[in-house]
Amino acid sequence: MPTFRSEGLSLTVDDVDRSVAFYVGKLGLELAYIASPAFAMVRNSDGGLIGLLSLAEARKEGVAAAAPEQRRGVHVEFTTDDLDGLHAELLSAGVEFAEPPHDEPWERAMTAHDPDGYSVEFAQGRRGTFTGSHRPAD
Repeated sequence: MPTFRSEGLSLTVDDVDRSVAFYVGKLGLELAYIASPAFAMVRNSDGGLIGLLSLAEARKEGVAAAAPEQRRGVHVEFTTDDLDGLHAELLSAGVEFAEPPHDEPWERAMTAHDPDGYSVEFAQGRRGTFTGSHRPAD
């Protein structure tokens, strides 16, 4: 089978400009493309992309608004080599955290929510690497 890559994901948002203000203004991602009020695309430092599609635009394709509980179940995941340093920097930028840095059995992480209620998770180190008694799935 030919290989393929994950380039990013798109989120349906209520207000593209408000989402850009969060992802670019507060998180520090790069604005890669904007066609407000319908769509924008932001890029992280590794080149991963997040599309921000307005609900009004998505409705043209039959998309319905997601319930807050459904949005919270979607996790936009980032990693960093300095979780505590990033926490301090994002706090000073006005990011509010639902979960501050804490240890899980599988990683150290923290979670914020974007303006639409999507979970934005930051983890220490690279995902998919395991230490101790944890190991990759067979």
